[in-house]
Amino acid sequence: MNMTSTAVSIEQKHYSTCTLCEAMCGIEVTTINREILSIVGDKKNPFSEGHVCPKAMALKDLYDDPDRIKMPLEKTTSGWQEISWDDALDKVANGLFEIQQKYGVESVATYLGNPNAHNMGSILYGPYFYRALQSHSRFSATSVDQLPHHIVSRKLFGHQSQIPIPDIDRTQYFMIIGGNPLASNGSIMTVPHIKRRLKAIQSRQGKVVVVDPKQSETADMSSEHYFIKPGTDALLLLAMINTLFATNKEAPARLLEFAPQLLDVKDYVLPYTPHKVATKIGMTAAQIEQLVSDFCAAESAVCYGRMGASVQAFGTLTQYLIMLFNMLTGNLDKPGGMMFTQPAADFLPHSGRGSIGNFHTRVRKLPAFAGEFPVSALAEEMTTPGEGQIKAMVIGAGNPVLTTPNGQQLDAAFENLDFVVAVDFYMTETTRHANIILPPVTALERDHYDIVFHNFAVRNSTKYSPAIFPPEANSKTDWQIYLGLAERLDKLNGLPTDKYQLLWDKKPTGVVDDMLQMGRYQHAGKPISIATLLDLPHGIDLGPLQADLPDAIFHNDKKIDMSFDYFMPDLTRVNKHFFEIDLPDDDSLQLIGRRHLKTNNSWLHNSKRMVKGTNNGLSRCTAQIHPDDAVKFAIQDKQMINVKSRVGEISLPAEITHKIMPGVISIPHGWGHSKKGMRWKTAEQHAGVSVNDLTDEMVVDELSGNAVLNGVPVWIEASV
Repeated sequence: MNMTSTAVSIEQKHYSTCTLCEAMCGIEVTTINREILSIVGDKKNPFSEGHVCPKAMALKDLYDDPDRIKMPLEKTTSGWQEISWDDALDKVANGLFEIQQKYGVESVATYLGNPNAHNMGSILYGPYFYRALQSHSRFSATSVDQLPHHIVSRKLFGHQSQIPIPDIDRTQYFMIIGGNPLASNGSIMTVPHIKRRLKAIQSRQGKVVVVDPKQSETADMSSEHYFIKPGTDALLLLAMINTLFATNKEAPARLLEFAPQLLDVKDYVLPYTPHKVATKIGMTAAQIEQLVSDFCAAESAVCYGRMGASVQAFGTLTQYLIMLFNMLTGNLDKPGGMMFTQPAADFLPHSGRGSIGNFHTRVRKLPAFAGEFPVSALAEEMTTPGEGQIKAMVIGAGNPVLTTPNGQQLDAAFENLDFVVAVDFYMTETTRHANIILPPVTALERDHYDIVFHNFAVRNSTKYSPAIFPPEANSKTDWQIYLGLAERLDKLNGLPTDKYQLLWDKKPTGVVDDMLQMGRYQHAGKPISIATLLDLPHGIDLGPLQADLPDAIFHNDKKIDMSFDYFMPDLTRVNKHFFEIDLPDDDSLQLIGRRHLKTNNSWLHNSKRMVKGTNNGLSRCTAQIHPDDAVKFAIQDKQMINVKSRVGEISLPAEITHKIMPGVISIPHGWGHSKKGMRWKTAEQHAGVSVNDLTDEMVVDELSGNAVLNGVPVWIEASV
């Protein structure tokens, strides 16, 4: 007898992790078959305790998006055509090989966007592809973001990713310079439930103090907020350290054991008194002195600087001085201060510590860090003829046309390349230039372990998230794409490929399992493993951050290297910039960026629920200016204005607000979806303009090569 079976639809709950920002919030995903019914916070996750922000539902939007590319696409004379995976990978490998044979290995470059940091497979298996390319022409979003953090940690502690984190749950005084954790959910501070944690500081009679040119969402709920002129944070820190010594409040205590030269910083900061810097930064000397007094009086305190402190002309020096201030007050490696994490799967011993200046760009001679060049040099490396000129690009989950300086110039430079490959599931302002697009699956369709962000978490924990859906036919993860390309390139170059079978069999999950079992933690008397975490799908709490010196130091002598000879010569540039040059009064405003909780990268601009809603009748892409500047330039609220810099001009609505400092203009990044040839309808309907059509690729933090996105001079006028 013939029997006909009918598949039964069963509702299932899966416990996963949101990968759209650094907070590592646990999520409960309810599905039927391959349909997502809901995404809510996982209340049993010990790290996030049920918290999620609005972005979590965007995981469903990305998965369901009809604009998402699911099969490889090749650009032909008759338009984009779907091709098979084998065909696509062969064509990409052959195309890259032929370019390198013709122009040399450096002629192929790579650019990696921030989503790679949230992708276990890209982190662990992507490097096999970069090594197979053999090219030093590597770029990433790091140099428009957190590069100063990496350089400071490499110099002081011996590893680029050994970045100490604010122990927010135990501090009594939390000073935030150029950060807005309520919008970012942390950033180099993995911290779910940030609002609750900030309120907890205040409820235990502590203080949250924000120093920022904008009264941000975090500043709104802070105990104190101080406006500061963009790009002057290094002066503030120099004056704060000067005040420590002038008032005999330096108290490094046990840190002198690990940093015996620490107090030598006194000689460097002597000229920078609060009275000398006050007018330069827009604060009073009394305010600076009070900040120091209150910080030192607190039982525990931490000074944290983030994006606004990094992407400026003295960003690297600023981050260095922030670390010195924490050390000089005894608040490094101390509960409630800056502390090192103890992750269960610790990738630091197995990763590069961060080489500095081993290579330089051809044109401007900007230094490489950890094998990557500053992205501000990317366009000129494409367009300047000569040996090593970039002729082909591989773009991994990035949109540099919108997110790096002088985007119009970079957009034009892409037009001149011989071959472009994109590993991305959207056709964006950047990937529209591709000859072939290789689309990976979305986050919920791949296994996940937070390799990077457990290392930046405010509390030690561990969690593994298996893929919610089994792989569809004709789908590939990022790691399968990169490993497939690496194997093909090695074969074309006549190199052995025996190792690849082991890598295919092991998979990134196997690598994480090895790191877990070699780690410092046990559960039920056995080393933690992937099997352990599969049995505990909500994750495991591993306790608060622990004092970890000298073990946290990667230098062979187990000492903190103060590296005065690297950082302090930059004071010459500080002096010239602030005290030796009379800046003309030319009616310019100082440009800064800003972040919104729902739009941390351009992918989310194609989610209707992430872009819906208005801001006082305006889109989120507005130019915020102070009422005094509105009067000065005869601008009305919501009026269209032109904003011009050395490199470009944009037009957008003015938003007049007391929450911005006079002389400052704030425009968010990641917008500008108005170019031809894209395929994301919602983003195009909410196009906005790109702030990086204003930022200047020729202005960088000379110490690191990091882009200067804050403090860019611009001129405004009402649109005619």
